[in-house]
Amino acid sequence: MSWGTELWDQFDNLEKHTQWGIDILEKYIKFVKERTEIELSYAKQLRNLSKKYQPKKNSKDEEEYRYTACQAFLSTLNETNDYAGQHEVISETMTSQITVELARYVQELKQERKSYFHDGRKAQQHIETCWKQLESSKRRFERDCKEADRAQQYFEKMDADINVTKADVEKARQQAQIRHQMAKDSKADYSSILQKFNHEQHEYYHTHIPNIFQKIQEMEERRIVKIGKSLKKYAELDQEVIPIIGKCLDGIVKAADSIDQKNDSQLVIEAYKSGFEPPGDIEFEDYTQPMKRTVSDNSLSNSRGEGKPELKFGGKSKGKLWPFIKKNKSPKQQKEPLSHRFNEFMTSKPKIHCFRSLKRGGATPEDFSNLPPEQRRKRLQQKVDELNKEMQKEMDQRDAITKMKDVYLKNPQMGDPASLDHKLTEVNQNIEKLRVEAQKFEAWLAEVEGILPARGEQARRQSGMYDTQNPPAINSCAQDRESPDGSYTEEQSQESEVKVLATDFDDEFDDEEPLPAIGTCKALYTFEGQNEGTISVVEGETLYVIEEDKGDGWTRIRRSEDEEGYVPTSYVEVYLDKNAKGAKTYI
Repeated sequence: MSWGTELWDQFDNLEKHTQWGIDILEKYIKFVKERTEIELSYAKQLRNLSKKYQPKKNSKDEEEYRYTACQAFLSTLNETNDYAGQHEVISETMTSQITVELARYVQELKQERKSYFHDGRKAQQHIETCWKQLESSKRRFERDCKEADRAQQYFEKMDADINVTKADVEKARQQAQIRHQMAKDSKADYSSILQKFNHEQHEYYHTHIPNIFQKIQEMEERRIVKIGKSLKKYAELDQEVIPIIGKCLDGIVKAADSIDQKNDSQLVIEAYKSGFEPPGDIEFEDYTQPMKRTVSDNSLSNSRGEGKPELKFGGKSKGKLWPFIKKNKSPKQQKEPLSHRFNEFMTSKPKIHCFRSLKRGGATPEDFSNLPPEQRRKRLQQKVDELNKEMQKEMDQRDAITKMKDVYLKNPQMGDPASLDHKLTEVNQNIEKLRVEAQKFEAWLAEVEGILPARGEQARRQSGMYDTQNPPAINSCAQDRESPDGSYTEEQSQESEVKVLATDFDDEFDDEEPLPAIGTCKALYTFEGQNEGTISVVEGETLYVIEEDKGDGWTRIRRSEDEEGYVPTSYVEVYLDKNAKGAKTYI
């Protein structure tokens, strides 16, 4: 089956058919190109969708993604982003391996087709030229034959006529001979041209055209094979990413299976647990008997007569502060029914206050004492971790500077070791500040976790709240609410309850006797006391020591009777009185 033998006379139709084949190939290229654009657009939309629902940094969304359900959703977003990447891979590979390759092949195919049909037209023109030569020689031979026949008839007529001279007859005879010779030459020429044409025609129909058409057939078959391979590559490119897409979908399924509702419920407890105990039962108050009402330790009213004995704080008697209950400023305010008070208590949110926050006008205290115990513990632990992390960075920087200084000492040409002293001193000061800050928050954390008593002496020093030499331990923060009889109460530590009025809290320290000096100290460095409870000192300054370091890195000093506070022990050189109890010298 060959086009050269079967379609020897279908030159024009083959030309149209091959052009149609190229058009089909270009149409397929356009189809693949539009598919790649769709894949790229789809991948872009998937990426934008995934990015849209990603949690923003330093936002509330990051805290929500602690829950396993939210983590599974985040994994779904990430897998969707990877899924979009595979569609980008499809687009890129189809563009490079199909669209670009086929576009180059189409250009080569057009050139090849153009060359073959050019040769075919050239062969056609040649055979047409031979045909025209044959026709021309044939007509000339026919004409010469007719002229020779007429010349012969004229000679015979002249020869038969007795009235014609001999010269005229001879002239007619010669003319007839000339015409016969011309006819003979035309015959020979016509015969030669005819043989040549038959040869050329045979070559044309049996050699040139079959060869050209065979090449065109091979070209067309290669085009068909190329389309088939491209269609196969089109499917294979999709199949190559199917396993990866399957892994993305498997990742989503795995993330869904990892959802743990019990764990999420526990996280909710950790996030919102206050650490307070629920209120106890309210005892019946009998208004029919003219006697003071008494309640149990778990009731929400004051213990005014019987029950626990009052504890003294700073020599002043204070009323017990109940949680969630606000101070009634009007002593003669008419009481509301107990049911109304209880409903208000159950429907309202507890308000948490701190003594120091009351003093500062409502600002958030540094020790997070405005938070419930459990939330306070979490915030303090987070702060300690942050400080330790910053301290580790500073220590790494100090080690790097020290190593660089050693290199400069060994190789002075690389740099001046003295140029690093200022930076090293600055880093050491930063480390010391961070260490002091970390100790302060660790003390508060230990207090919340129950390692230290309710609010120990160290924590009070860190926060700048000074007590007498052996005061009862109290909580720095309590919840407040209004009790049925209008008193303001606060819940203390588990070991003891101290009856204190929030409005008179700061007065307790004003009435304390100043501590006696137990020695002197000399400031080795300048210290800027910016936190509450600290005091600023200048290098070389001499001050009085009124309380030595208890192991937390702070020493209590006094400049005058009205100016005292804490400074880092490493910043001063302490000389304690030898007669003082436990006298030591710190350098």
